Amino acid sequence: MFWLIFSGVRSYHGNQPPLTQPSLYTFSAEPSLIPATFSPATLVSQAHDHLQSTAQALSDSPPFVVVAESVTGEDAHDVFPYESVTGTSLEEAEEMREVKTKATIGVLSTIILYMCTNSYLKATHPEKFIWQDEDREEAGWIASSRFWLDRKSCRWLGVCGGLHMRLVPENSKFGHYPKTSRKQRLAADHNPPSWNGQNAWTEGNNRPEDWDDDERVLREIPEYVMEYAPLVHLYSGEQFWPCDIAEHLYHITPTLNYTPVQSEQQHPTLQNLDDLNEWDHARWVFLTSKDNVEERPEWLEGAKNIPRGPTNPDDKFEDNDGWVHKPGRTYFQAVKDAFADLTEWFAPDLDGFQENDDFQMTASGKSKKRKPARHPHYELKRSIPLGEYPAPPGRLRGGRSDAPAVLVTVNKGHGIVDAFWFFFYSFNLGNVVLNVRFGNHVGDWEHTVVRFQDGEPKAVFFSEHNFGSAYSYEAVEKLGKRPVIYSAYGTHAMYALPGLHPYILPWGILHDTTDRGPLWDPALNAHAYTYDFANQTLRSSNYTPNSPIEWFEYSGHWGDKFYPLGDKRQYRFAGQYHYVNGPFGPKFKHLGRKKICQGPDSSPCVIKNWLGSGDKIGRMPHTDPETGDGADDGGDDL
Repeated sequence: MFWLIFSGVRSYHGNQPPLTQPSLYTFSAEPSLIPATFSPATLVSQAHDHLQSTAQALSDSPPFVVVAESVTGEDAHDVFPYESVTGTSLEEAEEMREVKTKATIGVLSTIILYMCTNSYLKATHPEKFIWQDEDREEAGWIASSRFWLDRKSCRWLGVCGGLHMRLVPENSKFGHYPKTSRKQRLAADHNPPSWNGQNAWTEGNNRPEDWDDDERVLREIPEYVMEYAPLVHLYSGEQFWPCDIAEHLYHITPTLNYTPVQSEQQHPTLQNLDDLNEWDHARWVFLTSKDNVEERPEWLEGAKNIPRGPTNPDDKFEDNDGWVHKPGRTYFQAVKDAFADLTEWFAPDLDGFQENDDFQMTASGKSKKRKPARHPHYELKRSIPLGEYPAPPGRLRGGRSDAPAVLVTVNKGHGIVDAFWFFFYSFNLGNVVLNVRFGNHVGDWEHTVVRFQDGEPKAVFFSEHNFGSAYSYEAVEKLGKRPVIYSAYGTHAMYALPGLHPYILPWGILHDTTDRGPLWDPALNAHAYTYDFANQTLRSSNYTPNSPIEWFEYSGHWGDKFYPLGDKRQYRFAGQYHYVNGPFGPKFKHLGRKKICQGPDSSPCVIKNWLGSGDKIGRMPHTDPETGDGADDGGDDL
């Protein structure tokens, strides 16, 4: 006899269908002690009919979800009730799965489309992706990485050298000192410095005794240029101070891209630096550091060049009667008739400039209002009305730095003279964005310009990265007659105010920081030149007649070439490099500019008539000439 095993299933509408123990069913024609015998085909047919009827009964019942309940009674040991629920939850879950699937497909499709489009456009229009000089060497730079994943991540996602990135606090010290033994440190302490620049700036090929009267006129620095020479507040927490370019040259090796063109034992000098122009006009020549810049070599930081207070109280640059602090003009103090002679000096020899918007805005006194600088330091937190405090107990005097400044005067005609003051630093420390640092480079040239007309100062330009700001002379802060400049931490960008200075990115994510740190008087140690922009000729001046001029003619970079992706110091994110190319020198700062602003003459140049909307500069800390300690009482501040 054949036995088939089926599960007993009953359909109950509106009630719980109890589960019972499996039961055995036999198929026979009639009750008999001896089971009837059937053919296999008959048994299969009967089994099929039974299964079909059971399935039909289940399909007539509503869908249900089982939920456990408590069971009581005598059948609790073999009956487990369940609660029937409609199928809405199952439908919602199915819809949610469909939404997630579509979202995943959409995201992946977008990424793939972006990668394909980006790769296609870079292959067909590479010039569209060049935002800076470094981008011109994209393919070779990416190929310098040894890791396949890094190269693909760089090409497809824009994250290059991700393993090299390091999170740093905004004001943390850059780099680290190399690990050296005690014996090496003692040996270094007892060895005198190998560079002696005592005569580096006095070995020029000029012979002042051979100058005729006409030549002397061409080399003359007007006295008013020194009378109105700017003063620079370096940042109090600065790590990279002003440096001497002669010493800088001692610690570099000229390279053609990454290939040295001289041995490390050879050192370019101020007198022969222009010889490097023989290499394709020095277009691809870089003055590459011999040392690892992240090991903080002393020459790179320039701590020995921190300005020191003058020892001579009767210094010719210190005016006993007029050496007082004059805060910059605010919006409410600005006068519209301050530029009665604006047409005479705004843009000499430039046709039609009177109709331009920048001239109209400057002439009407409607220069763009700046947001007040945020003042993080104690001496900047208060605004003090004029006359509330007595005169300072001692004159605030600028200090001398062993790092010389470079002065270049340019006669523009019509009684207009531009005085360019150049300041050199051996290293530019880039700013931090979201705890990642960008924009480091070896070598850093900064400058400011004072424009004169008939011996009177009219405007001052402050260089800020690749741009800058221009102010009327009356608008800026002054000590005596001399404009005051604030040098930013790390980047050394120049500003007219202390505080925080956001640029480029919104919400202040990227910003410079300035304060009233050591006061530097560049006029105490400067090498002065005159420049004829018509024939591009530089001459040493009557102030420093023996200063060499060959260094000025060098046309290459004053620092390292941006490091390859394979270098552990290098990375790039969102198109911004950790290390970029070193800058070009003063020769390329548009010395023949018609307007005082940097850039093409066709670019707008609005000269601001005040420092900010309602800004008032806080009280200045004064230095006691006897003890050198800061005193916070006194000052002629607004």
